[in-house]
Amino acid sequence: MEDHEHKVKILNGAKELFKRFGVRSITMDDIAHHLGISKKTIYQYFADKDDIVTLAVKNFIEQERAVFEQVKKESKDAIDQLFRLTQCMRQNMKDTNTSLLFDLQKYHPKAWALFQEFKHTYLKNHIKSDLTNGIDQGFYRPDIPVNILATMRLEVVTTLAHDEQIFPREQFNIIDLQRELFDHFISGILTDKGRKMYNKYKTQYQKDAQSVL
Repeated sequence: MEDHEHKVKILNGAKELFKRFGVRSITMDDIAHHLGISKKTIYQYFADKDDIVTLAVKNFIEQERAVFEQVKKESKDAIDQLFRLTQCMRQNMKDTNTSLLFDLQKYHPKAWALFQEFKHTYLKNHIKSDLTNGIDQGFYRPDIPVNILATMRLEVVTTLAHDEQIFPREQFNIIDLQRELFDHFISGILTDKGRKMYNKYKTQYQKDAQSVL
């Protein structure tokens, strides 16, 4: 196996553990045991755990950008795009430990800075673009404060919904929570035309979700 393949294998294995258990609780020994290799082998490709975490976040950002750009190409209109993006985010969060972002913020500042830059530039601009397009298409109210709503939606998805002090996991299912928060958000910005289209997509996506089960 070539060096690049070794590095990718280690990175992917570490990402699996980070997603399931968060970052703080995972050690280099855990990663080595998970992959069935020695810790010495990991250190041939990574300086330390922080190096792995940073590269894992970079990799995540690259994958998310690719997904979002594909969604943008495939979406029929602004509401369809918002539905598709929300589904992608739900899928990402489905099996993700809720402590992951907090671990990054507290223990891995370099990786956290990368995520914050991605969040406040790319993601926010993506939401703002969708809101602006929705206004132009007549689906969203023309008087909505685009910048404020984009910021609010971003914080709800990436921060608020993951705060277990506000939404304890023993009381709130993360997927159901995100679904309700999305429905509340979009219901407040729709025009009559947009509401009809939203209900149409909502019915369709619910049918699609049930057919997969």
